[in-house]
Amino acid sequence: MTLRLAACLVCSLSILSAAPPKPKATTAQLQAQVKRLTAERDGLKTRLAATESLQRDLAEAQRSRDLAREEAEAARKALDQLRGVLKENQSGGENLLRDVQKAEAERAAALAEVERLRKALGEAEARLRGQVDEGELVVLGREITPARPLNLSRVTPSARKVSRGVVVVQVLVSENGEVLDSRLLQPLPGEGEWVQKANEACVEAAKRLVFDPARAADGKTRVRVWQGVGFYLD
Repeated sequence: MTLRLAACLVCSLSILSAAPPKPKATTAQLQAQVKRLTAERDGLKTRLAATESLQRDLAEAQRSRDLAREEAEAARKALDQLRGVLKENQSGGENLLRDVQKAEAERAAALAEVERLRKALGEAEARLRGQVDEGELVVLGREITPARPLNLSRVTPSARKVSRGVVVVQVLVSENGEVLDSRLLQPLPGEGEWVQKANEACVEAAKRLVFDPARAADGKTRVRVWQGVGFYLD
């Protein structure tokens, strides 16, 4: 019996000694393992950061929701209060509403007028910058040559019993050099019947003036213009 046990032990030792040794991990395997662990660690950090950001966003959303609720409640209370005031003063509220509607209508009309004037000004500026038609009424500007009076020295207004002074009359000069209309621009200083007659005489005298017509930017196209003419009364 002892001999058999000893024989078995010897056989077992022989088998164990004959088994191949377990291979050791190589450097490349260790590096790969380190890389994998590092990637897992970075992934965990990223997920953790995302979770923290999500928690912050959630907290901010909750604060915004609470604030919105508070503002909505305040607005509801203010609306209820306004409804109560309007109910108690329905007549006054209707008058106020009519005033607001009237103000809105006046504002809309004013805006429409401003837009119309802006458009008209733009068209006038465009005409001054570009080509204009013969006989077209234009606004005097740097690009327009004014009409030149040819017989101003021979036109003498009839004025008596007035002091010396200058009367300026605005005339509408046609493309042919004729005065189509005249109106008082700067009257003679002072008051009284003779001063008024002197002013009227200058307005009538301006109608007898003859002009070399105004010309557009090209120097050839004759146009209509409003411009001033002065009469010196001695």
